[in-house]
Amino acid sequence: MKNIVFTGGGSAGHVTVNLALIPKLAEKGWTSTYIGSSDGIERGLVSELRQVSYHPISTGKLRRYFSWQNLKDPFRVVKGIFQAYRIIRTQKPDVVFSKGGFVSVPVVMAAWMNRVPVIIHESDITPGLANRLASPFATVICTTFPETAQAIGDKKCRFVGAVIRENLGQGDPAQGRAFTGLPSNGKPVLLIMGGSLGARRINEAVRQALPELSKSYQIVHLCGKGQLDQGIEHSGYRQYEYVNEQLPDLLAMSDYIISRAGSNSIFEFLSLRKPMLLIPLTRQQSRGDQLLNAASFERSGYCKVLHEEHLTPKSLLASVQDLTRNKQAYLRSMNEYDAKDALAAVYGIITETAKG
Repeated sequence: MKNIVFTGGGSAGHVTVNLALIPKLAEKGWTSTYIGSSDGIERGLVSELRQVSYHPISTGKLRRYFSWQNLKDPFRVVKGIFQAYRIIRTQKPDVVFSKGGFVSVPVVMAAWMNRVPVIIHESDITPGLANRLASPFATVICTTFPETAQAIGDKKCRFVGAVIRENLGQGDPAQGRAFTGLPSNGKPVLLIMGGSLGARRINEAVRQALPELSKSYQIVHLCGKGQLDQGIEHSGYRQYEYVNEQLPDLLAMSDYIISRAGSNSIFEFLSLRKPMLLIPLTRQQSRGDQLLNAASFERSGYCKVLHEEHLTPKSLLASVQDLTRNKQAYLRSMNEYDAKDALAAVYGIITETAKG
């Protein structure tokens, strides 16, 4: 029986590819172990998978700004390397699969020290800091965009396309309506997703635009932990901090999506043929990867982009209305998208890379 160690965390985007792969490998008889942080979002997501054992390690955060925590974090990372080294030595995996995020760096280094082959997956056009640090220790680097190999300049890159969770396409609109309690009244459903941690600017603009939005749309709002507004009373508005099990049903019942521009999410929306309004993180909030992702999708005709610098209740409403008017054009472009079977491709790379 083959054994694999997964790692990745800090945001849902650094976990979803792992969640797509774990059931696929379980079907083939693999056992899976997950190494993550003690309090990151990955622990909550992975804990729902009974067949996976979870091992927390000490982690630091790879900040691009000054913080006194930067003085302590190198010691946390070193501690995490030794913890991961012991876990890997005990579990004896045939391969380690890393999705990125700061928790993955100690795990990748520990795998290299144990002479266990490492596969890294990069979702965005340009690699994140964690994957840049980890790539010298990798055996193979899987990419979602073909341009990523040029950005990394590494011969270890393999273009595989977007890995999509198979269960997302199995949602039931009726179950989504039962969960939300929204009636079938002819109004299209607008699903708003600000990312796993929520997006305060998007939340504020949506709530200020609610009186006008709710005239034409039913709204399901995933607003992030601690960002519910209990004072809102609109019959066609439902808000949740985060959903996991019910997400396929909510996607199935939705006609349009407002979202950040994380690569994993937008490719999942594309696979489901959902016209989307993307509001990417600014360069001040990130390394600019979401801006590149959104620009790529806009050029392909898959989405409308509203930059956060221009986000107001009025511009949000106008953008949603424009998305609605041009729905058929977006659907035509999406239907021309030729999706690679990335899940099968990555599984093939895992089996050929695994030692023994």
